[in-house]
Amino acid sequence: MNLRRQLLLVSLLTLMLPWAGCEFIRETEIALRSGQEQMLAGTARAIAGSMVQYRDEFPVRDRSYSVGDQLYIYRLDSRPEIDGYFDDWALPSASLRSLRGSDGLIRFAVASYAEATYLYVEVADRDVIYATAQSLLVDGASQFADRVTLVSNRPSKFSEAFTFAAEAPGRIISYRQSPFGFEAQATITAFWQDIPGGYHLEARIPSGQLGPRLGLVIQNTADPLQAGTRSSSFSGRIPGLAMSKIAELEQVAEELVGPDMRLILTDADGWRVAAAGELGSGAGEPSDNGFARRLYDLLVERGKEAAFAEPDPQGREQQPYVSAALEGRETGTWFRNVDTGTAIVAVAAPISDGVEVIGAVMLQRGTDAILSQRNEGLSRLINVTLITTLVVAGALLGYATWLSRRIRALSIAAEDALETEDLASALPSALAEDEIGDLSRSFSWVLRQLGEYNEYLRSLASKLSHELRTPLAIVTSSLENLEHEALNEASLGYTARAREGADRLRRILSAMSEASRVEELMKHAEPEQFDLRAVLDSTTRAYRDVYRNRAFEFTGRIESAQTTGSPELLIQMLDKLVDNAVDFSEDDDTITLSLEERDDEFLIAVTNPGPELPERMRSQLFDSMVSVRSGKDSRHLGLGLYVARLIAEGHGGRISADNVEGGVCFTVSIPSGCNLDATKR
Repeated sequence: MNLRRQLLLVSLLTLMLPWAGCEFIRETEIALRSGQEQMLAGTARAIAGSMVQYRDEFPVRDRSYSVGDQLYIYRLDSRPEIDGYFDDWALPSASLRSLRGSDGLIRFAVASYAEATYLYVEVADRDVIYATAQSLLVDGASQFADRVTLVSNRPSKFSEAFTFAAEAPGRIISYRQSPFGFEAQATITAFWQDIPGGYHLEARIPSGQLGPRLGLVIQNTADPLQAGTRSSSFSGRIPGLAMSKIAELEQVAEELVGPDMRLILTDADGWRVAAAGELGSGAGEPSDNGFARRLYDLLVERGKEAAFAEPDPQGREQQPYVSAALEGRETGTWFRNVDTGTAIVAVAAPISDGVEVIGAVMLQRGTDAILSQRNEGLSRLINVTLITTLVVAGALLGYATWLSRRIRALSIAAEDALETEDLASALPSALAEDEIGDLSRSFSWVLRQLGEYNEYLRSLASKLSHELRTPLAIVTSSLENLEHEALNEASLGYTARAREGADRLRRILSAMSEASRVEELMKHAEPEQFDLRAVLDSTTRAYRDVYRNRAFEFTGRIESAQTTGSPELLIQMLDKLVDNAVDFSEDDDTITLSLEERDDEFLIAVTNPGPELPERMRSQLFDSMVSVRSGKDSRHLGLGLYVARLIAEGHGGRISADNVEGGVCFTVSIPSGCNLDATKR
């Protein structure tokens, strides 16, 4: 991973800033929530205390019937049309209470508007059996016909029943049953609407004709000659007390409720007797743009609040915190609106007269004010931290780019210096006062030391040959004079071996001085025009005669290779390359010489089978005093390839060595228009 990516990853640590800020905002929100819950609980407690003075307005709990036997009467905001349809009641479909009928589900609702009570019933009936006109006149409806009965009970009076049966779909006449018989009710408007799989009934009844206890009975008749099954909304002999909102308590609730708050009063059984206020109606609307909330939920774990539920559509509040208040325990809880994601706090406090619990106060309040403060802080946090993160990341990335470019330039300059042997050149950033400047100066010092060492190696051969020639001449002349003296046989042997050593030392000195002579020859050589292909062809034939235990091949893809230079020096270069190829090949191996033209230059290649070149020595192979030979040949001075390089570069070319399949290939490139004068500069 390069330096820029490393610093870019380090810059990601700045993302801890928005996370830490969101954690702080979350803690602040928790503190604000706790304060709001305590304040709301105190308000609910105070309202519950004030409700005791309205004790007489709360319904008295009656143990003579089950809570499930009671009906809830909704309050409508507009007069519905009596046409057998529910869509103009302005109530949610969940407000319809359900009963299990013999042919399916029965749903119904009872509501009030002005001075009238409205009844709506949906009955699933596979076979609707209508009443006859005669049976309606006798008993209000035959027991062998489908009918709906609304049972009413008044204190100290007999029970009454309002029967709804139809001769046919449309408007129907209802009958009132009392101990005195059946009587048609002209003041009651009813409509029977047939639908596939059943029927709908909608009726309007003057409220003065009904008692406080109401119940519903539906008879489903499958055969006109047999009695049908009955489905009832109550389980006892008489229905339970009908429940509805109490106007006096609602008026009190309207005066007590605050903005962005909902107040609900229930009786001892949880029936809703008053409701006022609306959530989200406060002045401090949240500045929640969706993005801030989603980002906040992403960075901070959302609370485990339950989904918020609106007041029970069937009129009875049975949520756990309400049930706890009806048992005498003040309770609070948190919800979350699934649509907006805002939190809602709800508390419930018991209303007690000191003897028993007569009801409960439910207070619900949104957190728009808290949410506004949270979102305002979150917006500022996002703006500041996002800009900071981008600036820091950009600065680090720019710095890493600048730093990596300096290091890369230093690396390239050092590699170029080694390749071109210009070891004395200054490296980039050498004047900088930072660590990279120190590194550049250290590299420059190392390169200078290496250059001086290489220069010493280059001149070592000529210095040694010059310094050793005089002592060698003295030794040689002394040995020659000693040979003329009278010596025994042992002394003659020692003298002969000393003479052989002196001769070998002379050959070594000649090889060491060869590089200097080549450089001198190139300085004074007169360039001439010649055919390089002809030179290679003739030298190849000569090599066949000299090295008879090797096979030589020459391949030339061009007929003529006219160039300018010194053919004698080029032949000397080939001698060094071929001598090297012979040394590293075996008897009967084939050594190949080739010539081709490419991009205004001639390429001379000498390929021989043998061991591959070690990678670490390929760049130093053509230096002075460098050899890759081993064993008895390890004493080789390694000057042959150095001389070959001098000749190639003297002709404006270059030399290289590469491993090929089964051997090594030395390639020399000579410009097709080379001029030795270019090498003299």
